[in-house]
Amino acid sequence: MINSSATQSSGPDGPIIPAQRDGVTGLRVHAFLAIMVALGLRLLFVFRFPGSAGDSDLYIQFARTWADHHVYGFLLDGLPVPTDLRMPGYPAFLAGVAQLLGRSIRAILLSQAVLDIVTCFLTAALAAALAPARSRRRIGIIGLWLAATCPFVANYTAVVLTEVLVTLLATAALYFFVVGLGQMPVTLKLRDAGKHLTPFAFALLGGAFTGLATLVRPEMPLLIGVGIVVYVLRAGRILGARRTILFAAAVAGAFLLPLLPWAARNFITLRKIQFLAPRYATLPDEYAPVGYYAWTATWLERYREVYVSAWRIGEEPLNIDDLPNTAFDSPDEKARVSELFAEYNDSPNLEISPELDRQFAEIARERTRRHPLRTYVGVPFERALTIWFTPRTELMSIDGKFWPLREQWTDSHADVVVTGSFALLGYVYIALAIAGIWCIWRTAGGSTANGPPVGPNLWGIALLVGYFVVRTAFLTTVETPEPRYVVSCYPGALALISLLGVRRNQSP
Repeated sequence: MINSSATQSSGPDGPIIPAQRDGVTGLRVHAFLAIMVALGLRLLFVFRFPGSAGDSDLYIQFARTWADHHVYGFLLDGLPVPTDLRMPGYPAFLAGVAQLLGRSIRAILLSQAVLDIVTCFLTAALAAALAPARSRRRIGIIGLWLAATCPFVANYTAVVLTEVLVTLLATAALYFFVVGLGQMPVTLKLRDAGKHLTPFAFALLGGAFTGLATLVRPEMPLLIGVGIVVYVLRAGRILGARRTILFAAAVAGAFLLPLLPWAARNFITLRKIQFLAPRYATLPDEYAPVGYYAWTATWLERYREVYVSAWRIGEEPLNIDDLPNTAFDSPDEKARVSELFAEYNDSPNLEISPELDRQFAEIARERTRRHPLRTYVGVPFERALTIWFTPRTELMSIDGKFWPLREQWTDSHADVVVTGSFALLGYVYIALAIAGIWCIWRTAGGSTANGPPVGPNLWGIALLVGYFVVRTAFLTTVETPEPRYVVSCYPGALALISLLGVRRNQSP
């Protein structure tokens, strides 16, 4: 009989026993198969369902003006005009792709498919960082497969929009924050005695990647705010007040560092201090119809209502019959709005004048006085449901409608099946993410988050949940509540779902 010890090979850290070698081999097999599946799904969207959006042409124009004229802006009468309408991160990515692979939409989409596969592995790492030490490999594999097969991020590889890039950077930031939160003790050193990165170092990396993500999407500072708050709660009693303030200031500084070149450019070129894109995407001589947006904020709840209200301003006439009944509290109010619509439709450039805007603002104030809970609670809650649970088919060549079911089924069986499946999947993902949180809490035995680092990372889970809640609350205040604005949250949601694979008897 051959002695089993004689068959053991050696690695850089000592002998590798057969179980460990089998585990490494299995991990590589899962990684290879997941890459193939992820690539196949993304190529399906790229070649079969390529999409376009209103902002796509704008981002491409920014990238080409930047590359050709060395000005971040757009062409007006053949001359480059600098602007800060959009953050520069995504146009920089487009310009880089054009420089390396040529100016084609296909090159952009294929590059985004590669980036999204990287995000799949970051999702796996994030899931593993949330799990107990003994379950991390298993949970990482589950997270990898969930990310590889999730269509809600994959379908954005097929359109020229910011979602794929910002999702990658946001997931990296979440990973670094979560890893730091799962470690003890907290110090202000970058490395410990074993030359490993400390929670402080991971927090700095999380802040820096959040800064990079902010160069792509201007609402990403929400993550740094939540991250700092959670770290302060985690480390405040350990560090003391003074060092906690230094900790928070250092993380905030790491966040601001990637934004400094953009802010300096805006100050030098546009003569204003601007770290983000402007609140309303308007040129310096354009009027932002804030009164009109205040009025829509009292009733606009569904994604389809954005098309007939906010997105028509400056582009198409407004039609009173396109609005839902909830947009009016009385026939007299509907008549007033109809008159304002007629005045807008008669304007030379389909613009809302300041005087017209003031009248919309007055109607908004009246509606809010009559029903304050509707404006401040009811509509935001409905918008939150819209953001998370609208079937994410807006980029696909289907109408995305489900009701009335019999009529839609008669028109197209495939459209109904796809729309219904995507709608159901949205609910399933959120339900499973909540179940994952419950599962890991029960696995931890209800213990506090100050437990040993080998246990579940409850502070990391708190960071994810806090970020999702804050981001969702903020997005309900945006004039156009688009479902794509929470796409960057899905890797975190998939990581939470992965926790369902933690076995109770594996907890330390």
